[in-house]
Amino acid sequence: MNQKKVIVTGGMGYIGSHTTVALIEGGYKVIIIDDLSNSDLSTLDGIEKITGIRPEHYQIDLKNSVETLRTFQEHNEAIAVIHFAALKAVGESVNLPLQYYKNNLLSLINVMEAMKQMNISKLIFSSSCTVYGQAKELPVSESSPILKANSPYGNTKQVCEEILMDEAQTDTSIRSISLRYFNPIGAHPSAFIGELPLGVPNNLMPFITQTAAGIRQELKVFGSDYNTADGTAVRDYIHVMDLAQAHIAAMNKLIADTTDKKYDFYNVGTGNGYSVLEVIKSFEKMSGKQLNYLLTERRAGDIEAIYAATEKSSAELNWKPQYTLDNMTDTAWRWQQSLGKKA
Repeated sequence: MNQKKVIVTGGMGYIGSHTTVALIEGGYKVIIIDDLSNSDLSTLDGIEKITGIRPEHYQIDLKNSVETLRTFQEHNEAIAVIHFAALKAVGESVNLPLQYYKNNLLSLINVMEAMKQMNISKLIFSSSCTVYGQAKELPVSESSPILKANSPYGNTKQVCEEILMDEAQTDTSIRSISLRYFNPIGAHPSAFIGELPLGVPNNLMPFITQTAAGIRQELKVFGSDYNTADGTAVRDYIHVMDLAQAHIAAMNKLIADTTDKKYDFYNVGTGNGYSVLEVIKSFEKMSGKQLNYLLTERRAGDIEAIYAATEKSSAELNWKPQYTLDNMTDTAWRWQQSLGKKA
């Protein structure tokens, strides 16, 4: 029996690698495209340790339309694409807007053009809750208004979704789903793969774990004067393996769906808002480590608070998160400890 083949762009990254594991365990054959600009080849070793399978990997830049098409031509029997590949740091995007627009928009356009030439009709797009901007009411649902993005990164996700919606109006359209992620943290329970930022982390959890491990001198908490219970920013943190399973659920829907609807979008979060200080307290409890952290000024591009309404993803994707906040911080710490052993 032939395995269903899925092309995963950015499959060596944090969410991409965990979704690759979930796909392989679900019986799919995965082809990874990743330029390794913010990932490491050693991630393939971790995927192989967990699944017993080493996916095929192409190190190409998706901004190059010729290389993109050539790679898709080699795998024209693929049934779907999951597109993760993108620059993703909110703060960095404020300083490097042109780089973010060029990378995130052009890579999606090239992937979609290659899909159409190869008659690959199903696409799952890695979107973000940043498309909502600073929501006026919480929790945000899929019917919440799309407000002005607070960062170039968030705006690239808004524009990419508009590209998908416009394409869905054409006769030869790609059937696609955007998954609007909230804040993924944690690592695979095996501690063979996890979040592996190159250089100084932009996300909260690896900065927490690296501070606990002594790699960073202190953790800066950006903003302590927000209108929240403890003054720090509130986010909907979701375990990366729950997020990976949401992609499997979305894939199942795309394969089974016989309706005329060619584009849809779903929140992928837990429905719970946790402050930065609550995450720190959970980490300290699960690790037994006291963190050296400093409350400092707000960071450009950050919003005050956001968390998801998840009724639509639960009902239509038949998906619900399983991991608690303590599970998330615990697996993140065990991943960091495994990195220390490797070093």
